[in-house]
Amino acid sequence: MVRTPTKTLTLEEFLQQPETTPASEYIDGKIVPKPMPQGKHSTIQGEFVPAINQVLKPKRLARAFPELRCTFGGRSTVPDIAVFVWSRIPRDENGEVANTFLLPPDWTIEILSPEQSQTKVTKNILHCLKHGTQMGWLIDPDEKTVFVYRPKQETEVFDRSDEVLPMPPFASELQLTVGDLFSWLLD
Repeated sequence: MVRTPTKTLTLEEFLQQPETTPASEYIDGKIVPKPMPQGKHSTIQGEFVPAINQVLKPKRLARAFPELRCTFGGRSTVPDIAVFVWSRIPRDENGEVANTFLLPPDWTIEILSPEQSQTKVTKNILHCLKHGTQMGWLIDPDEKTVFVYRPKQETEVFDRSDEVLPMPPFASELQLTVGDLFSWLLD
């Protein structure tokens, strides 16, 4: 059973709290714990991050980050996969990837876990889109379905194994079908 604390914190107060495992998110003044990822979720996430980085990172087009805290627009969320265009990756004074990301990802990817609220996850994706994210995916492993969200466009549903999944413009070199994505669960 997931319990949400009743005390309301400011975003700044939330960010001062120690990190939890699994991560907690700050939404509408409340701390909302993310569910612990299970097998299907972890498998897809574990395969997808390197698949993205293998194609996009060597050309410095973009980089995928698993479970990265992104704080913007009054929320602090932890997408399952956050993909940033190379030029938007925050850097510290040494040129290394910064620890703090105070901006939305360019592509946010969520993988639905059993007993996780699809509504809550969808709201996080829509929040990202409202603040500049180019594309959001909601992957439902049990239904073998991918919902694709774009700013101010109708949601698209992909559930046939031969369908090629749309990518954000910066990731056009990445080719993946619904069948490719869900075949990771068999390997």
